Amino acid sequence: MANSASGMAVNDECKLKFLELKSKRNYRFITYKIEDQQVMLDKIGGPDETYEDFTNSLPADECRYAVFDLDFTTDENCQKSKIFFIAWSPDTSKVRMKMVYASSKDRFKRELDGIQVELQATDPSEMSFDIIKSRAL
Repeated sequence: MANSASGMAVNDECKLKFLELKSKRNYRFITYKIEDQQVMLDKIGGPDETYEDFTNSLPADECRYAVFDLDFTTDENCQKSKIFFIAWSPDTSKVRMKMVYASSKDRFKRELDGIQVELQATDPSEMSFDIIKSRAL
């Protein structure tokens, strides 16, 4: 079902894998790409993968949507977890690609029920682990 505003459809597999990440915790991250007017799965990171593995999986010159499940310990020593939605739109990507991703982001994010923190990044420094952790607390 395409969105009339952006003309973008969302592949069912995107939602199914997100639900598995959220409920079964069997993935650390999922990246999504837009191809042929549809949001599709790009890469999936297993539960043992790190935040560095995740950031290394993002292309330097193409946009992506991503979901990352962050486990962390609070100052009170409580184990917690937060699900991040990251809109990766590097400065080096094509202008048209950035526009397509920007115009489709909100609709796609609505499909993923359970996102707790949203982050927009145009270069790796804007999504360093320190920034992610500070947004989680």
